[in-house]
Amino acid sequence: MTNAQNKITSQHLERMAIVYVRQSTLIQVREHQESTARQYGLVDVAVRLGWDRARVVVIDADQGHSGRDAADRQGFQDLVRRVCLGEAGAVFGLEISRLARSSADLQRLLEFCSLTGTLIVDADGVYDLHSFNDRLLLGLKGTMSEAELHILAGRLKESQRAAARRGELRFPLPVGYVWDSAGKPILDPSEEIREAIAGVFAAFEVTGSANGVAKVFTGRPFPRRAYGGAWGGEVRWGRLSRERVAQILSNPAYAGAYAYGKTQSQRGVSPEGIIRKKESRVARKDWHVLILDHHPAYLSWDAFLAIEKRLAANHTHAGARPPREGAALLQGIVLCGACGLSMSTRYPWGRAKYYCFHAWSDRVQTPGCRMLNAVDIDRVVTDRLLAVISAEEIRLALAATEEVQAREASQSRYFELQLERARYEATRAERSFHCCEPENRLVARTLERTWEEKLQTLADAEAAFAEDRASRVPLPPPHELGALAENFSRLWAAPSTSIRDRKRILRTLISDVTVMSQPAPDKEIRLGIRWQSGATEELVVNRPTLPRRRTPPEVVEAVRQLANSTDDEIAAELDAAGFLTGSSLPFTGRAVRKVRVKYHLPLPSFPEGSGEWTIPEISSQLGITGTKVYYWVQKGYLQGRHCADGRMRIAFPPEIRQACLDRLAVDHLRNPRTQNGTAKEAV
Repeated sequence: MTNAQNKITSQHLERMAIVYVRQSTLIQVREHQESTARQYGLVDVAVRLGWDRARVVVIDADQGHSGRDAADRQGFQDLVRRVCLGEAGAVFGLEISRLARSSADLQRLLEFCSLTGTLIVDADGVYDLHSFNDRLLLGLKGTMSEAELHILAGRLKESQRAAARRGELRFPLPVGYVWDSAGKPILDPSEEIREAIAGVFAAFEVTGSANGVAKVFTGRPFPRRAYGGAWGGEVRWGRLSRERVAQILSNPAYAGAYAYGKTQSQRGVSPEGIIRKKESRVARKDWHVLILDHHPAYLSWDAFLAIEKRLAANHTHAGARPPREGAALLQGIVLCGACGLSMSTRYPWGRAKYYCFHAWSDRVQTPGCRMLNAVDIDRVVTDRLLAVISAEEIRLALAATEEVQAREASQSRYFELQLERARYEATRAERSFHCCEPENRLVARTLERTWEEKLQTLADAEAAFAEDRASRVPLPPPHELGALAENFSRLWAAPSTSIRDRKRILRTLISDVTVMSQPAPDKEIRLGIRWQSGATEELVVNRPTLPRRRTPPEVVEAVRQLANSTDDEIAAELDAAGFLTGSSLPFTGRAVRKVRVKYHLPLPSFPEGSGEWTIPEISSQLGITGTKVYYWVQKGYLQGRHCADGRMRIAFPPEIRQACLDRLAVDHLRNPRTQNGTAKEAV
């Protein structure tokens, strides 16, 4: 190393020499052992340059980590920390790219080395960051290292994409598939594994949700392929979670499709200034490669698209409102007429109700938001639905069926002709290319480019034709529609028809229902129904008037006169006199207690000589809160029992009373700010 001794001073030798060792991947660590040995050999280089061996520190915590980012490299962060603290006299690396492949990370390290007087040593020499020429040379090396990484990564990515376009790029297969001897994916030869995968799709057809599939497989082992580690490539059996079900249902490989480029890596900066990478899903139209019918499938591509739409309809965070099991038919599609937002569904005491909580939110301040009984609104909407789906209405729809089918056939013919023309032009371009003489390369390249353009046009026409066919829902035969019209009311009311099926039928015709109500109980409820066809109509519902339940005044007076008796004793007296509650039921001790609370009637008192006191009496006697009395009961300082009237009676003889006073005095001495169990201001 030329002029090394001129740059290394005694100040550098008094500090540590740090040898930074790194390999980008674990495969390099395992197979490129010569490079690793050369990096560890820098310890001897530091000793030859004058450092004591005890002052040479090796940092090798980043083995198997790429130098592109510094966020996940603990060893590099430790190196920067030692440099900033002035502990490092020199940093040794086999080459500058071992320290960092990012110019930002490298320049930051070089700046810290310049401020602390730390040298950089590689295989070419010793660099002093105080020297402009050394700084320029290291900066040039860092830029070349980053450019080299960019070129290598670009070549690797393009090679991968070329292999993927041919459907030959191999990657780990999902469970249910294996590679055959020819390198093609085939169905797993294990019948048990194939039945488990097929069972997931069959269960989804029945349940319609990932959670439902996971519940079906509760207690049943499910196969899972291990990636990496000692069990890499092997199939293990375990629990099937909801997340795992969602991965299987959304994986196009099970539909026989070869897909590449479903995710992309994005780099961002955290608030702490750390660069992080995040994987995000890419829309299907932006996938790099999608080859249908590439390998054997567990389901068709059309079935996979149907599952994808069904999963999207279950995603409530995106605004979807899938039908649930609850009794409220309008769950998810009922809107508040005051604020225009969706109303929630609750089942207090087993009764379905529609709530609008936006009146109390910070975003919307609408005093007109209400709570309504679901059964009253559902009954009116159901009657209207059954009136619409009548035999006469369906006969009118049947009359227009032929016209609708003819119009759809005419539009489909347009896409068929486009596809036929694209196929002809692609075939013609292929013949022209093959008829060209190989020696005429200029013409051959032009014909090849034209052929590729025609193939792309053909692919677009095939995609448009497939999308048009998938968007058209075939109409049922006329005889089936006629039978449905005659039996629809009976089918709707049949016990075998589930609540979820009724909701699906209702949502097929009704888009949403808007509810507007008034606060007074005798006012009307206005319902605005918006049908899927775009038509709207308004219905008026009379709010049902509920009978008011009120305790008779003579009962209230009787309880006031018998206030010193227990609740059970008062209940017996009222029943003997023939009185009933506001709900026309016999009186109980609990009902009497409600009357006391409702009309603020006094509770029965217990004389001091009885030996048992209530919590309010003890708190009043000692000048403390009832909470502290109850706390003493929980701790065992006081002995209490719950009586039939619901109140607690506590044994409170004179000796217990004196013990409580002594305890309060001790508490006051420990904390002068506390007096008699309550917080007081310091004098």
